[in-house]
Amino acid sequence: MKTIKWLVITGCLMAAAGIYGQNPSAPPRAQVMTLGVFHFAYPNLDAVKTAEEDQVSVLDEPYRSEILAICRALGEFHPTIIAVEVLPENQTRLDSLYGLYREGRWTLSRNEVQQLGFRMAAEAGLDRVWCVDDPGRHYDNVWSLFGDSTRLARFSEYHSHFPDSAYLVPVPDTRVSSITEALLAANDPRRVQERLGVYLLNPFKYEEEPGDFAGVDFETGRWFNRNLRIFRNVQRIPLSPDDRILLIIGGEHLNLLNPFFEASPEFELISPLPFLERAGNPD
Repeated sequence: MKTIKWLVITGCLMAAAGIYGQNPSAPPRAQVMTLGVFHFAYPNLDAVKTAEEDQVSVLDEPYRSEILAICRALGEFHPTIIAVEVLPENQTRLDSLYGLYREGRWTLSRNEVQQLGFRMAAEAGLDRVWCVDDPGRHYDNVWSLFGDSTRLARFSEYHSHFPDSAYLVPVPDTRVSSITEALLAANDPRRVQERLGVYLLNPFKYEEEPGDFAGVDFETGRWFNRNLRIFRNVQRIPLSPDDRILLIIGGEHLNLLNPFFEASPEFELISPLPFLERAGNPD
């Protein structure tokens, strides 16, 4: 009966999709530019970490001047909304810090939220920088795995040895000699697509028992569900077709967010590459 119920629901949804396809006379789409970045403050919370000796200080030259040039170049997009990789539950705190910055009472910290987001929002005269991050949601079986030290050790052992490494291109060098060059590389469509492939290998293929979906369920929550929720948070921002959204987010997220924005009838995806190229060649 459960299978029949799902078949009926699926059939109804497919029929609705066929009836309510994209309307060629629909309103104009809001433009969204996704800017993939490395994390300027190096929190090292991602799988690929940067050794301390390879970290740069964006508060010092020549990186500070590079950031100013990047902000000027991206400002030519004339964003009306700027969104960043911060949880919405921290919106009030971010509003407060941004307000202090606009009043000249806050010194920008190293992270890209402030170095890029605050700078550009203030220059554009925007009232707020929007928080759109989400941690994702795991299935109960994944939480159960996390809560069992023996099962978690087996999963971690499989994950750390990465049996699919032969399929991968080398991990990008995390050392930064030029912020502009690093952002150009992070937003290269070929690299973005390559990075999505990583999420279809280990640990995606991990099985606790032959034929189960332990790894699939893990990646579903921590990556696919997370990025769908980020996309939904962008949709929740009050928008008009005339809006131009700049989304500043870790470069890895582009491998799902870019296809979502490209497919969406509400948005027109704009590449940051031409603007970044102008930042690197101001003349």
